[in-house]
Amino acid sequence: MNNGHNGHKWLFGAFLCLFAISIAAQVDPGKQPAKKTKVYLLHADIGKSDKRQRPDVQVLIGNVKLRHDSMYMYCDSALIFENTNSVEAFSNVRMEQGDTLFIYGDYLYYDGSTQIAQLRNNVKMINRNTTLLTDSLNYDRLYDLGYYFEGGTLMDEENVLTSDWGEYSPATKQSVFNHEVKLVNPKFVLTSDTLRYNTLSKIAVILGPSDIVSDNNHIYSERGTYNTLTEQAELLDRSVLTNEGKKLVGDSLFYDRQKGYGEAFDNVRMTDTTNKNMLTGDYCFYNELTDSAFATKRAVAIDYSQGDSLYMHGDSMLMVSRNLNTDSLYRLMKTYHRVRMYRTDVQGVCDSLVYNSKDSCLTMYGDPVLWNAGQQVLGERIEIFMNDSTIDWAHIINQALTVEQKDTVHYNQVSGQEMKFFFTDGEMRRVEVTGNVLMGIYAEEKDSTMTGYNSSEGSVLHIFLKNRKMERAKLIGKSNGNFYPMNQIPGDKLRLPTFAWFDYIRPTSKEDIFNWRPKKAEDQLKPTTEKRPQNVDKRDLINM
Repeated sequence: MNNGHNGHKWLFGAFLCLFAISIAAQVDPGKQPAKKTKVYLLHADIGKSDKRQRPDVQVLIGNVKLRHDSMYMYCDSALIFENTNSVEAFSNVRMEQGDTLFIYGDYLYYDGSTQIAQLRNNVKMINRNTTLLTDSLNYDRLYDLGYYFEGGTLMDEENVLTSDWGEYSPATKQSVFNHEVKLVNPKFVLTSDTLRYNTLSKIAVILGPSDIVSDNNHIYSERGTYNTLTEQAELLDRSVLTNEGKKLVGDSLFYDRQKGYGEAFDNVRMTDTTNKNMLTGDYCFYNELTDSAFATKRAVAIDYSQGDSLYMHGDSMLMVSRNLNTDSLYRLMKTYHRVRMYRTDVQGVCDSLVYNSKDSCLTMYGDPVLWNAGQQVLGERIEIFMNDSTIDWAHIINQALTVEQKDTVHYNQVSGQEMKFFFTDGEMRRVEVTGNVLMGIYAEEKDSTMTGYNSSEGSVLHIFLKNRKMERAKLIGKSNGNFYPMNQIPGDKLRLPTFAWFDYIRPTSKEDIFNWRPKKAEDQLKPTTEKRPQNVDKRDLINM
């Protein structure tokens, strides 16, 4: 009994000693405290001390409860170091601050002077909707910051984040992760080298090489933000959005996963590896739900399916690869206003252009002109029908004119209401001209020496070609004409009434497609019909 009485007396004395130390000041986060505060012992089943061996150490066993300012600490056993105002806690460690922050672990070392808690093994930090799991956690009460350095996991209602190193602030809800970072969301997985994440806003800030992968697409970025709640991304530094063979790159990107569209700004490049074409410009809108793209500001469509790339420029461009109103898939491209295109073997100019893969037809509207080597073709509207990316036949509608330059003075010329050009293996073999046909063609020897000039008119003309040279021409039905030797050609017969040679507007290179040069006023056609495509902008794409 005496020993028990003395033990209780010692314990009572220890409590008096501890409670005699009052709290001088509360710590203001971010600032050094004016005065130090002591750790309070609130309860322990057993307390021991050895005044001779370790006079500043108290041994506490069973249901230990401590307090430092507003932080309460619980454990199975503990050591209190009075001189250093620190605590070692063992087994079933728990720290509580108010009703919002709880930290658990197997071991705790707490320094009351620096207010840093070091927890080890099976550590769990819970702050409202956020849980942090690790085996090594340091928590700085002064700055309200917990950080781990041997791997950890942070979880909230939306996401699970893992990394080698990380920190979390219960006050600001801000977290930072480094090395082998992985954010798992039910709709995507984000992997990164460096990432910031806010558990309140659910916004992830990308600070290093990162990949965001979902069932539908893949995003690569080295700098930007991703809102995991609204699924909107704002990305910088040539970020890349990839979707089913299409790759969208720009100096900056905006992406809305819920609405299924992305926008790219400045030095934009959208590549379709499946169809071997590319869309460039300084602005591009892409709707992944309808597989549609809209580009403007130096917009260029590049088709490299034939080896020799075709470059096409217009004020605005639209590409659609899927029609939601039918069960069939198709490709539609619209380029409108000041269209210029260049390939080494073919060049073209028009006001607007439409390509539809349903009928494999490319249609040029508004004073269209096409060139191939020394050949020029024009009319009110030009339709080119393709077969496996090569020309099958072409239709020149209304005020049709074809001109072949022999030299700076002599031209082969044919005009009519309509013209049809038929190709075999990409080579023109036959031409049909109908309606008010006028013809002015030079006869040639095998060495291309011109021997005379055939000036004729009729209602239907058939021209047959081989190796890109005319073999014979035949006027069908009522016709009349004359053949003139080279030195007897009348001056008024050298040119057809509608003759025009538009070399001054012809694109000369892929760089020249940006230099719009209109026809002279006197050379512009006065159309008998007006069937130009309707303009489309990105708002139409969102609602398609």
